[in-house]
Amino acid sequence: MRKTTIALSALPLLVTLVAAPTVAAQPELSGAPVEFNVLAKDGASAASVEQAVKAAGGTVLERNDAVGLLTAKAPANGFTERLARSGSVLSAAKVQSIGHSPEAGKKKRKDADVEKDRGNGNKAQNQAATPVGLDPLDEQLWGLKSIRADLARDKTTGDKRVKVGIIDTGVDASHPDIAPNFDRKLSRNFTKDIPFDELGNEIDGPCEYRGCVDPADVDHGGHGTHVAGIVAAAANGFGLSGVAPGVSIVNLRAGQDYGFFFLQPTVNALTYAADNGIDVVNMSFYVDPWLYNCDNNPADTPEQQAQQRTIKTAVTRALRYAHRKGVTLISAYGNDHTDAGKPLPDTTSPDFPLGTEHERTIDNATCQSMPSEGPHVLNVSSYGPSGAKSDFSTYGLEQISVSAPGGYRRDYFGTPWYNSLDNMILSTYPQNVLVAEGFVDAAGNVTPDGAAVGVIKLDRPGAYYRPLQGTSMAAPHATGVAALIISTYGKFRGGDANLDPDKVERVLEGTATATPCPTPRTVDYLDEQRPADWTATCEGDLEFNGFYGHGQIDAYQAVVAGQKFLK
Repeated sequence: MRKTTIALSALPLLVTLVAAPTVAAQPELSGAPVEFNVLAKDGASAASVEQAVKAAGGTVLERNDAVGLLTAKAPANGFTERLARSGSVLSAAKVQSIGHSPEAGKKKRKDADVEKDRGNGNKAQNQAATPVGLDPLDEQLWGLKSIRADLARDKTTGDKRVKVGIIDTGVDASHPDIAPNFDRKLSRNFTKDIPFDELGNEIDGPCEYRGCVDPADVDHGGHGTHVAGIVAAAANGFGLSGVAPGVSIVNLRAGQDYGFFFLQPTVNALTYAADNGIDVVNMSFYVDPWLYNCDNNPADTPEQQAQQRTIKTAVTRALRYAHRKGVTLISAYGNDHTDAGKPLPDTTSPDFPLGTEHERTIDNATCQSMPSEGPHVLNVSSYGPSGAKSDFSTYGLEQISVSAPGGYRRDYFGTPWYNSLDNMILSTYPQNVLVAEGFVDAAGNVTPDGAAVGVIKLDRPGAYYRPLQGTSMAAPHATGVAALIISTYGKFRGGDANLDPDKVERVLEGTATATPCPTPRTVDYLDEQRPADWTATCEGDLEFNGFYGHGQIDAYQAVVAGQKFLK
């Protein structure tokens, strides 16, 4: 409190006591403790924000100095008002609440409805003189052949020193096609399991490990292992192989078992990648709970608006940090069958807690899906085995980079190939998840339900495979090609590789096969039993358009003809 001041006047001498200004009392704290994301202002340190959190009555749970993002626990009411007085804090918003009520429905993934230089002196390390053949199941990988990754192996299978970060639900390191390339030392899990949300809905279910933190070599969601296999399953004469079967897989888990990706784990994974020599990351997700993060959407409460602004700013900082430190950032474009520059109304947000979504009109100028629409991110759309844009794939000129095989089950309408599992993308999958889903029994045998969705079992422990589709499958094809580009043209020092992400981008896009818009340019999917709002119009020309971006990726061209794009 300011001291009382004494004012002296001229004759006659009078002493006047001036009352100090009233200082507003601190807002009262009340309610059950919840978690908050607290973001530092530009130029403010995370340490100063931590002090502000403590002064406001909160406890810091996690702190990311690179981005200035903290997760704190404090009473639900009054905490953000106290923080608003701090000169160090840009924003503070509630995040997921963790409940413990066992009244739950069956858990379901949020995307379950998506059938959702060359002369670098390292030739020996690049394996250019050691061609590797295909594995038995590779005959079923039409995507591998579409991007000519099989031919690229005559030049390189990828360098083990090139590290690919899989930011996802985890990676099953015990899978026989993942184990040879898995970097256990660098892998991390940035999440903690959430058994139930605050409304009693089952999310991750009972914790599999004490403390509810899984080891960094398991996957209880399945998605991350599938993605990792597309990128870099080993070419070991068994099972199937990935686009870049000689590079290293690093599990950077930021996703819950259920499939949610919350802010703090996502930011932590990105900055860890930047600080630990990861060369490229695959991001087949969006940051929950908002499909689009809007500044001031009138359909949202002030608290929800603050949360979305915090997500946009924090993820943007993390992406810029990672890019600046040499990480190539590749993202799935999305499975929302919409032009990203002309978004449809959002009826799915917020998706956490379950059942709290409401319809929102999306203003493209002030709303972003993250990380897809963040800086330096290369977005990948999906096409099917015929080369047609997948019906579900997001498209549009605004954010697209390239296109890649993501599967399209309803491809080839009017032919015997229509609605075939072979039109999807086959990859590695964890046995434990298949058992939980009822697709494999306790003895390890594929059930009739598993056979119906295409599950394959081979004669080694944990050797299971499953077809899926989505831009989540397209992105890792591009990530694999990026890893081959770094292996071919990167500079190597000790155990690390280095190639400027902007150069990786130029090679990836410059060597893609230019693919024209279809004729006619407007495509409906009514025959495929999709609603009219799935109808898509391709804008642009041969060199760059909304369905294919700069074209369909080409691994072979990238490793034999990419040099000219590095200048």
